[in-house]
Amino acid sequence: MSLIPSFFGGRRSNIFDPFSLDLWDPFEGFPFSRTVANTPTSARETAAFASARIDWKETPESHVFKVDLPGIKKEEVKVEVEEGRVLQISGERSREEEENNDKWHRMERSSGKFLRRFRLPENTKMEEIKAAMENGVLTVTVPKMEEKKPEVKAIDISC
Repeated sequence: MSLIPSFFGGRRSNIFDPFSLDLWDPFEGFPFSRTVANTPTSARETAAFASARIDWKETPESHVFKVDLPGIKKEEVKVEVEEGRVLQISGERSREEEENNDKWHRMERSSGKFLRRFRLPENTKMEEIKAAMENGVLTVTVPKMEEKKPEVKAIDISC
């Protein structure tokens, strides 16, 4: 039983933390309700990390992908190119082991597998793709083929 009433009607798991409201579902009690609270913890964690954040920019020389992967070692990430010019970036962040004596107050960092796939344009040099990891950011550089400029041939005009 809570000593401090909540504005939203939820329970406080810690009366000293004003932000520790348990999950509140405005549709609680409706027959179609599928609340986040009823979703298994492992599914919530996987969903939270399932789509790693990626920026893809195109420069005149290459396509550059930047992926935020804080806390993941380069050995835990795979960068692959499949047939049909598909770039695949995947990996997994392990969940921290819980010990019986530990008491968690908050667990917000996501864990689980992630997988992102991108179809690369036809003008990419598939054999020259490079990847580097620095400060939790994976950078994949995909060089582009030089555009062949159409040859312009001058034609002499005769009299």
